[in-house]
Amino acid sequence: MQTLPQSPGGLTVSQPVSAPEQVKGLPRTFRALRHRNFRIFWFNQLISLVGTWMQTIGQSWLVLQLTHSALLLGVVGALQFLPVMVLSLFGGVLADRLQKTIVLRFTQSFAMLQAFILWILVASGEVRLWHVLILALMLGLTNAIDMPTRQAFVVEMVGREDVPNAIALNSSMFNMARIVGPAIGGLLIAWLGVAPLFLLNAISFIPVIIGLFLIDARQLHAQVKPPATQQQASKQSTLQSLREGLAYVVHTPAVLLIISVIGVVSLFGINFNVVLPLFATDVLHVGAAGFGFISAAFGIGSLLSALWLAWSNRRPHMYSLLIGAGAFCVLEASFALSRWYLLSLVLIAGVGFAQIVFSAASNTTLQIVAPDNLRGRVMSVYTMVFVGSTPLGNLLIGGLALLLGAPLALLIAASLSMAATIVGWLLRTPAEKSLEESLTGTSLPLSEGMPEAKPVARGSLAGAECGFIQHVPATTSHPTLSAKQG
Repeated sequence: MQTLPQSPGGLTVSQPVSAPEQVKGLPRTFRALRHRNFRIFWFNQLISLVGTWMQTIGQSWLVLQLTHSALLLGVVGALQFLPVMVLSLFGGVLADRLQKTIVLRFTQSFAMLQAFILWILVASGEVRLWHVLILALMLGLTNAIDMPTRQAFVVEMVGREDVPNAIALNSSMFNMARIVGPAIGGLLIAWLGVAPLFLLNAISFIPVIIGLFLIDARQLHAQVKPPATQQQASKQSTLQSLREGLAYVVHTPAVLLIISVIGVVSLFGINFNVVLPLFATDVLHVGAAGFGFISAAFGIGSLLSALWLAWSNRRPHMYSLLIGAGAFCVLEASFALSRWYLLSLVLIAGVGFAQIVFSAASNTTLQIVAPDNLRGRVMSVYTMVFVGSTPLGNLLIGGLALLLGAPLALLIAASLSMAATIVGWLLRTPAEKSLEESLTGTSLPLSEGMPEAKPVARGSLAGAECGFIQHVPATTSHPTLSAKQG
């Protein structure tokens, strides 16, 4: 594991980092893959995500076969996300306390077991709805631990300078799997039935688990915790660790603003997928085939955005994050008002593009500025508001669509999201200052090297209470805060 040396006083000392190699052309898009650990992780996750999307549509089809109830279909989906909303904070504590590769081996193995059991039940003809409900809940519990750990692991594999590129590549991987997985799954359902999808998903976890054993710990990027900090962390209870992470989020303006804005936008704006079928059938009158093209257009826009972000590999800025969120809201509202099918395709592609821009910017910023020993807990808060809000968000926009119709429901959701974005823009000054201090204290812009840092005594909430090491530029005489990352 690559670590930073310690000063005689036991504090971690930052060393100058040379400027990253300037890569031009297409290879620039994939620069994070130059890290062996991330390369292994990325390709294996791509295989697994294709299997996951296959199981997603297979599970939906299975529930419809068993119940013919859209309500129960929603219940199964909610059971997979409720544990993330309730328990992901505790998953973040585990991610900060335990070696992340060990945690991920456990979670990926458990998810493989869940898929394998579901395959056995379906293939034997013994599957019942209660089986699906329990297994969906168990998968949700697994994801509550897996998601914050997996997100926090990215920076350890690639280092801070390549985090923007790595997160963008992860987004591209997700969207490629989102396009390929359902397509293969649909063909398999028509050809062989639903059972093979669960078996293939179980098999797809095998390369991921093998890859986690191939991770070279010596090439990971992490800081050595001083002995005093290690002893303090080992004596903390789970609730104390949780409170420590939440205190950091609340007292760091950049982190708090990002979490707040993306929480509101996720709750109201990002759950538009619930009403897309209604737009296809009742608003645009294009039927099932048209709905397929709408979904594909969103996926293509998201994929293009992820590839563009991977190529640009830009340093995060608060204004670019908020502009991306604002563009998402405007495009979503425009889609809600559109009655022209071709225009709607362009607009929904734009929605996908803008969503990846601001969500990836949020993820990147939080990954880069979060201190190493708090990153898991910070990412667990991000996971809770970004992913865990899905059940409540689906319920809200579904209820609004039932009462007011899909267009007005989506317009209200976009308006509420825009209100949060505007408030974030008006209050961005302290967050921008906090972000700049954090980036200056821990890393420089992607095109520059990192200045030598001096160790400082821990004494404030950001130091003594949170227990992370602060790095102060050689030209600065006061401590600076560091801050926090689908």
